[in-house]
Amino acid sequence: MNEFELIRLLTRGLPTSPAVTVGPGDDCAVIDLSIPERQLLLKTDAVVEGVHFTREHAPERVGHKALGRCLSDIAAMAGDPVAALVTLGLPPGFLPSYIEGIYAGMERLASRHGVAIVGGETTTNPGGLLVSISLLGTAPRDRYVTRVGAAPGDALFVTGQLGGSIEGRHLDFEPRLAEARWLAEHFRPGSMIDLSDGLAGDLGHLLRPGGLGAELHGKAIPVSREARLRAKASPSSKPALLAALTDGEDFELLFTLPSRRAVALLDAWKERFPKVPLSCIGRIRPTPGILLRDKHGTRELQAHGYVHFA
Repeated sequence: MNEFELIRLLTRGLPTSPAVTVGPGDDCAVIDLSIPERQLLLKTDAVVEGVHFTREHAPERVGHKALGRCLSDIAAMAGDPVAALVTLGLPPGFLPSYIEGIYAGMERLASRHGVAIVGGETTTNPGGLLVSISLLGTAPRDRYVTRVGAAPGDALFVTGQLGGSIEGRHLDFEPRLAEARWLAEHFRPGSMIDLSDGLAGDLGHLLRPGGLGAELHGKAIPVSREARLRAKASPSSKPALLAALTDGEDFELLFTLPSRRAVALLDAWKERFPKVPLSCIGRIRPTPGILLRDKHGTRELQAHGYVHFA
């Protein structure tokens, strides 16, 4: 049973309430507590030693990643982060100085984005170090963006560059909070997600609700320099385009928009965010399946992103 099969099993028949606007299955839960003009966003995420980082990584970078993953999910809903709780699972013989470094990394990122760290929990974890973040945010009542809303003919966009995050970017990425809020205010994407498990996998979360498909243009996919260098360095490495499709932990925004607005968006984006690339990488199709078009023709994409327990 893989990650998504387990999630479907565990979330089937969960209790809910009239306050729940968006429940399991999106980047954040959305809760309506009748706050004027705002909805609450709830998110939790964890980084685990040996899976998301190793003890050789600087603790400040581990702390940055732990909080940054949650911030990226708030960005995917075009929200504003507010406050975080931190749970630490600590192995025997842990170094207090290493844990202080983790907190220093979290605190720097939190300060940049106006996030208060308001408490948490500590416990023993014999299996290794674990850092879990619970994050509260808000979003304008009429302007948050979910994974549901893509339509046939929509253009498909992605921020930044993809692939090769293992070279260090998975620890140093900057959550696209400002970019997402600007998008929601000025262009209202139909659907949006952050790329944590790879483009080939996360795209499916935008397609499945409507039974849709997509066509990706291979030349338009923004392959990172790191992915290209890794592909050249070793014959056993993934081809650069495959790395961009499947590596994961890019933490960029993937979103859809009516194609008639594509040129206006690209022009406005260059002026507003000149240092952050934005690429139109394909379009939404009315029938299921992801097609890849490149110099060899058009074929069904067989690759998929990272899946826990697979």
